[in-house]
Amino acid sequence: MNLKKIQAVVFDFDGVFTNNRVIVREDGNESVICNRSDGLGIERLRKLNIPMVIISTEQNPVVSMRAKKLKLPEKHGVKNKKIELEKFASSVNVKLKNIVFIGNDINDLECMNSVGFPIAVADAFEEIKEVSIYTLTRNGGDGAVREFCDLIYQSYKNGE
Repeated sequence: MNLKKIQAVVFDFDGVFTNNRVIVREDGNESVICNRSDGLGIERLRKLNIPMVIISTEQNPVVSMRAKKLKLPEKHGVKNKKIELEKFASSVNVKLKNIVFIGNDINDLECMNSVGFPIAVADAFEEIKEVSIYTLTRNGGDGAVREFCDLIYQSYKNGE
């Protein structure tokens, strides 16, 4: 995998930034658990001027809150992720073949089949792993985002 060809990154949210679990409180509000180290990885990619976005079908405002903290643009409550992926690619003037999509579940398949660098978290569903060119060693919500960011950062740092 030639990591230098990567020009933009698209993340799913649930199952990538989170462990795909949700805490539902008695008032109906939901919470998720994210890994703080992912934020340092995002900062590394930001220093490389690599455009990033979160695209999620989840309608929970927790997606927006986490994205805001990470200073990442996001689209949540998305019905068709591929359309949002194409809009993002156009907005940053990057071809789909030079974009990473990191996903974990079947609602990511269409996007993963559209990009040049489909990547799965370690605990992704089998259909996702089958279309991925690389499977991370970390599970979603357990530093998978950081692992990916560090791979890219080290590649650029080492001139690979």
